[in-house]
Amino acid sequence: MNKRQLTYTVVILILAWQICSTILQKPILPSPIIVILNLFVELFHGKLGTHFLVSLYRVLAGMGLAVLTATPAGLLLGQSKKLNQIFIPLIYILYPIPKVVFVPIIMLLFGIGDVAKIIIIFIILFFQILVLVRDQAVNIRPELLNSVRSLGAGRKALFRFVYFPATLSAILTSLRQSVGTAIAVLYIAELFATQSGLGYYIYFQGSTLFNYPAMYAGVVAMSLLGLGMYFGIDQMEKRMCKWLFVA
Repeated sequence: MNKRQLTYTVVILILAWQICSTILQKPILPSPIIVILNLFVELFHGKLGTHFLVSLYRVLAGMGLAVLTATPAGLLLGQSKKLNQIFIPLIYILYPIPKVVFVPIIMLLFGIGDVAKIIIIFIILFFQILVLVRDQAVNIRPELLNSVRSLGAGRKALFRFVYFPATLSAILTSLRQSVGTAIAVLYIAELFATQSGLGYYIYFQGSTLFNYPAMYAGVVAMSLLGLGMYFGIDQMEKRMCKWLFVA
């Protein structure tokens, strides 16, 4: 998708929003102009900016932890058929389970602070990265491995120069695919006994203060958080995996 298509889509969505707001004529659906004005006011003069940074920190921390643990685990399973056979039943049981069901359990085990919310994001991303990296590592051509081994490469060199570059795209793809789910679950997690984060801000403004323009400003901020991370990862993939985009 190019920038022009993206711009057209945003304009159409805003126009549709404005039309619905004009037809409904109710406070529960303010016009996009009012919401955008509230967004800037709340970001720079209110508390929305702080809540945005808190949510951003939680998502980035969960992502970083997932990449650091799931990548080597996936590569290890991809290199070892024996380990893969041992752990594959566990992966097949846990991978399809909607991770949102673990939110209450994690909250009970780790409390209501940042740690619990980071762990929730971590769990969502961990299995996604693990499975894609493992599958990519398994499918590396044997002749490529043999050619590198013939040059005297050991296990560490194979990991650095063959396995990791070959699975880098899978890591970034899994992150990009999981961003939406991670943000959605973060919103749910931030509703539980907390006073920080975009999820709390949206719920508090809408359900307690009935400040609908501010509530929608929070929704837009959370949407921008997800979109920013999605397109950021997309640009990382284009820069770090240039060979995938060569015509």
